[in-house]
Amino acid sequence: MTLPWTVHGDGKNVNPGEVVAPGERLSWPRTIGLGAQHVVAMFGATFLVPILTGFPPATTLFFSGIGTLLFLAITRNKVPSYLGSSFAFIAPITAAMSAKGIADPMGAALFGIVAVGVLLALVGLLVMWTGTAWIDALMPPVVAGAIVALIGFNLAPAARDNFVAAPLTALITLLAVIVASVAFRGILGRLSILIGVVVGYIAALLQGQVNDQPIRDAAWIGLPDFHLPANPFADAAIWGLLPAFLPIVLVLVAENVGHIRGVAQMTDPSVNKSTGQALFSDGLATTIAGFFGGSATTTYGENIGVMAATRVYSTAAYWVAGVFAILLGLSPKFGAVINTIPAGVLGGVTTALYGLIGIIGVKIWLDNKVDFSKPVNQFTAATALIIGIANFTFVLPGEVTFNGIALGTIAAIVIYHLMNGIAKLRGTS
Repeated sequence: MTLPWTVHGDGKNVNPGEVVAPGERLSWPRTIGLGAQHVVAMFGATFLVPILTGFPPATTLFFSGIGTLLFLAITRNKVPSYLGSSFAFIAPITAAMSAKGIADPMGAALFGIVAVGVLLALVGLLVMWTGTAWIDALMPPVVAGAIVALIGFNLAPAARDNFVAAPLTALITLLAVIVASVAFRGILGRLSILIGVVVGYIAALLQGQVNDQPIRDAAWIGLPDFHLPANPFADAAIWGLLPAFLPIVLVLVAENVGHIRGVAQMTDPSVNKSTGQALFSDGLATTIAGFFGGSATTTYGENIGVMAATRVYSTAAYWVAGVFAILLGLSPKFGAVINTIPAGVLGGVTTALYGLIGIIGVKIWLDNKVDFSKPVNQFTAATALIIGIANFTFVLPGEVTFNGIALGTIAAIVIYHLMNGIAKLRGTS
């Protein structure tokens, strides 16, 4: 069978000023090494999501690998990307897992993930038909930045709760993350989260905070734990969780569009034509993961960083990474190791990580030169952030709940377009 990649140059070197395009590859030993590097780059963030939400880590890794392979196939090897766990879902999943009166909390959370995945796939089909102009109009940079920022800052209480569970371990972990991000060059500098977890885990071990019995009991090879979504027609309270989940589709759209544009800028502008296929692929991957017990997926900035550092954008490396992730997901012992990470370690990591998610939203404003001297931008960002950070919550009849992320997202979109419309009508813009 003829593989779809051509060998770049001599297959060994990337000359100054050159990049290895998505349709190219280096020699297979180098490609396999790069694939393993991509797995390591995404790993620190991807496994944290199931740990923080109570989902099985091995299942999440398994479906992140499957989702990545689906993404590559549907985009026809034109878009290099790894689909790791989305942090945007942590708050609504946590709310669903702690909701009262629901027989199967995890199943309820999975139903929310599936609903978002289906909606994202439909958005992808719409973009394939109409293009992306309407996305830019609906979510200009001030709105997109506010939505991403409020999701990170909304999670601050969860980081605090884990931090105070074991303050010394959390502090050691946080310091390790901070120091590693500036002490190392190249790939090690991009693995500060993973390095922080390893250092924090060792500190927790020395303090007797780790229970290693589950690791000893787990098998080396086996299928991950599968869990089906709950049936909302059998438990009507599940419908009330959807308002907390559905706004997350806007974040996934922003992340995927940003990823595509980033890759296109660094390789070939024609990559932008695959935006619709990328959105559909991520929606399908999220739907499949949610249907069997895995975390929702999204494109990963960590892997863009690896591509920028190596100048290798070959999709062949991502096929290798997807296969590696699937193999890791087939090891219950590996999943058990992840499951034993104590709260203090998670507290240290998430104190930095949740803040960084918020700062990514701020970076969207800076990169797009959002003018905060304009009242429309001031009120859009300010109101949305306060609603998200304070976690304003409205409960409507029928147990329909809108949390801070849902309300903040709605506020950002409505305030921007309402103020913009009035300003244009009155000539005051």
